[in-house]
Amino acid sequence: MKLTVLGASGGIGREIVSQALADGHDVTAALRNPGKLVQRHPRLTVLRTDPLDPASVEPAVRGADAVLSGIGQAGRHDPLRPASTSARAVTEAMAATGVRRLLVVSAGPLNRTGAGQPFLGHRVFAPLLWAVLKEVYTDLERMEAILRATDLDWTSVRPPRLLDKPGTGHYRHAIEAGPAGNSIPRADVARAMLDLIPDPTTHAHAVGVST
Repeated sequence: MKLTVLGASGGIGREIVSQALADGHDVTAALRNPGKLVQRHPRLTVLRTDPLDPASVEPAVRGADAVLSGIGQAGRHDPLRPASTSARAVTEAMAATGVRRLLVVSAGPLNRTGAGQPFLGHRVFAPLLWAVLKEVYTDLERMEAILRATDLDWTSVRPPRLLDKPGTGHYRHAIEAGPAGNSIPRADVARAMLDLIPDPTTHAHAVGVST
């Protein structure tokens, strides 16, 4: 497949690029500063792209079989609101180019119902996280609202606490539920996103993932 990766220099984005190339896909890495991506590969194209500008995103997504975004909130007080702003840019660019499949990274605490989550995770830890990271999660909620307003084949992947450790290659996932666990390596989030590309049951859904 031809895959476009937004936020390709971030923790999850780099993992998506590496694993997609290992899987044999052709990858276009779209990022604001191409120098941040040191990886080189015959099937890797690196494009300078402003992920918050639809006109800049269009060349990066044109002709792709799927777009995967590792873009999230850079910090609690980031005025750019990158998750929601980039979601609006990429959905507009995809609508203009006819690309349908989109997968993005969200967060487990956006599961307001608690379906598929441990009691402590939903009743204790999630409210604490919302109190500390309200701006981050609000931006992610805006992102998901933008996706739900489109007719694209989108999936929002909601992991719990992200770990900088080697991936296990194994994960649990649940549609409109979870995550069931408390943490997951970034590499396994990337693995889940790649695995879910051809899964139509995840279209227009949030999916909880965890180890």
